[in-house]
Amino acid sequence: MAAMRDRDLYARILGLSAPWSVKDVELDLAGDEVRVIVEVAADAKLCCPSCGKPCGRYDRRERRWRHLDTCQLRTVLVAQVPRVDCPEHGVLQVTVPWAEPGSGFTALFEALVIDWLKEACIQAVAVRLRMSWDEVDGVQQRAVERGLARRAHKAPTRMGVDETSFQKRHEYVTVVTDHVEGHVIHVSDDRKQATLEAYFDTMSPQERASIESVAMDMWGPFIQAVKAKVPHADEKISFDKYHVASHLGEAVDKVRRAEHRVLLEEGDRTLTRTKHLWLRNPEKMTKEQKEKLLTLSGLVKKTARAWALKETAMRLWHYRSDVGARKGWNAWIQWALRSRLEPMRKKARMIKNHLQGIVNAVVSGTTNALGESINARIQAIKRLACGFRSRQRFRNAIYFHCGGLDLYPAALSPTHTTS
Repeated sequence: MAAMRDRDLYARILGLSAPWSVKDVELDLAGDEVRVIVEVAADAKLCCPSCGKPCGRYDRRERRWRHLDTCQLRTVLVAQVPRVDCPEHGVLQVTVPWAEPGSGFTALFEALVIDWLKEACIQAVAVRLRMSWDEVDGVQQRAVERGLARRAHKAPTRMGVDETSFQKRHEYVTVVTDHVEGHVIHVSDDRKQATLEAYFDTMSPQERASIESVAMDMWGPFIQAVKAKVPHADEKISFDKYHVASHLGEAVDKVRRAEHRVLLEEGDRTLTRTKHLWLRNPEKMTKEQKEKLLTLSGLVKKTARAWALKETAMRLWHYRSDVGARKGWNAWIQWALRSRLEPMRKKARMIKNHLQGIVNAVVSGTTNALGESINARIQAIKRLACGFRSRQRFRNAIYFHCGGLDLYPAALSPTHTTS
């Protein structure tokens, strides 16, 4: 009677129905394992897993799947799985209802691994679930493959393009984000013009024409790729406030360092440890920081002028007309060019050469904040994983965490429809 209850319990847990049933449950305390023996009815009608046509039995092979632990005991499903001889597809193993083809884990166990992977790195999950690193990586790879296969093709209308570092030595991958859906939709190696062009080639001419905006930084190969593939690209490319602020902050710091060197030669340490003060957003400064900045501005003229140029540029994002924005930026460019501060002059020339994209961003309000947020998340994932062995695994991790994919096995689709 107890054995009957055990078989019925596991049959219910696994959701088994005819022709599959639980034949036996074996407890191996020495091996710290519970084995659930599953069988298929001898008179069951079997079908080819490829075409679904009824086929005759060929033979059977023993297969094992790791399942959710039972009271901390490792639980394994064991079944003699039939193979069929299909006239069209040859000898194939029939599909089982509790696991995906090619997996050594039940669907419920894979779902558990996926949930853990959303919170921790592969190595940590492997330790916690008593798995090997390669087994956990395999679950992640299958999850991403499922998600990408299920994702319907939908060309973005508002998109962002960014690069993120894979490893040191200036190795990058290109990341394309759908700004409407809020997900990463494409990841490819390096950051060359041909890389982004290849992505646009997956879209029809009509889909490329329907793109409304492309937010990016001022990386030349990306600009040229968009101009080569997207109609009226000059009206759609947007260089947002974050990237402009980053460039100007870099110029302010160069001015500060140059002035700091001169002051140090005179024994003046006024600018020591003030780097982040000059780069901080005034709206986020404390009262004490604002007072310190005001005092410093009266002592270090060049750095103060560079800072004033940066902050003035940051106030040019309120325009909502092309004419007004262009007029405001042109006036700023002339001021910067007359500043006699070469780092600021250099950035002014850069902004002049990319002015149309900046004006597009100002007028439309387009930003790549989502892309920057995703980039930060990707870098956090990379740090948690202590790096990745290959670009393919790096791409998989990006899709897994940032792709908005349906990752779970098909057997769980009624309860896991989204990631």
